[in-house]
Amino acid sequence: MNTILQWLLLAVAVGTGWALGRWRLRRQASPAPIDDEDRLRERLQFLFTNYSDEAIESFLDSLDVNRETVNLHLSIGAHFRDRGEVERATLIHQNLLARPELPGRYSSQVTYELALDYLAAGLLDRAEALLHELLGTRSYGARAAEQLVLIYQRERDWEKAVEVARTLVGINDTREIRKQLAHLLCEQASDQGAVSRVPDPRELLEQALSYDPGCVRASLLLADLARERGNWREAQQLLLKVFDQNPAFGPEAVRRLLGLAREFGVERKLRRRLHRIYRHHPSTTLLLCLVEEEERFNSRDQALYLLHGELQQRPSLRALMHLLEMEEGREPRQGTTPHLVRQVGQRLLEKRPAYQCTRCGFGGQQLHWLCPSCKNWETVEPYQGVEGE
Repeated sequence: MNTILQWLLLAVAVGTGWALGRWRLRRQASPAPIDDEDRLRERLQFLFTNYSDEAIESFLDSLDVNRETVNLHLSIGAHFRDRGEVERATLIHQNLLARPELPGRYSSQVTYELALDYLAAGLLDRAEALLHELLGTRSYGARAAEQLVLIYQRERDWEKAVEVARTLVGINDTREIRKQLAHLLCEQASDQGAVSRVPDPRELLEQALSYDPGCVRASLLLADLARERGNWREAQQLLLKVFDQNPAFGPEAVRRLLGLAREFGVERKLRRRLHRIYRHHPSTTLLLCLVEEEERFNSRDQALYLLHGELQQRPSLRALMHLLEMEEGREPRQGTTPHLVRQVGQRLLEKRPAYQCTRCGFGGQQLHWLCPSCKNWETVEPYQGVEGE
């Protein structure tokens, strides 16, 4: 890069404030506010649009490293990483750390950015080592812990993920972090490959509820364990608790409750309880269970009466399909209206997801406690609406 181009770049950067502070040659000028992110973004975009990557790198090499210019280095490094040019970003951040003139207060920030470069490149071991260095720092301890938890989630190392998440709760105790820790404890309790080295699953699940009393997953897993021990009363109480924790997950509890009641012969007792729950937390799954039980213990006519009444109050495609099956039989004659309605309804149901994320809209046919798309915990719920619950 020739000298003229170097000076041109430097003049543009200084003239638009990209150096984010007072340059030594402009001691009497007022610096642009360092925290003006929108203005910085516009100015950097101008730089990236009008100059090649090689020119920008050469400019950075010729630029002193001091408190006025560090943010410029970091912003350009992050820009390269966001564009997928991880090697360039890594080189910028490595060079910054190697410069003896780097102000000490920026060391943690540069280290964190370099760790993000390694993560983007898939070099998890290197990223992990740098993030562990930052755990004890005041400014980047929480962010380092968050990234470490994500690494251990990715590697399915639940024991380490739980350990770091506990540290994170101590640094930054929020509802979201507690929810995350509760689910990590559930993962650890469910990890069949680690049964010999993990604590008692019940203990882990109870810890999950202590961190997040609304953790539906912990209640469902504890209910499964109670059922395995033959303690149907404890299992039933845990499953009924789900309706208080998050009624949207009621259908997950209903399926287990019905199986539990049939296994231990307590269907009649449970039916009365489920009718009361339905009045407060109606869902299609619960309605169809009640209809099925009504037919088993009373009559088909009473089951149809219940279904007719609820459909008028709360339209549901699944319930309508069930009504057609009950009234017309499972194989209605081809060409008839009931046959056509069932065909169309079945196609509509096949196309809609059984579960949907309330944050990003991801849909699927199975329950994911961690959304595969937006990576949030417990946001994928049974699909709601006329075609769902």
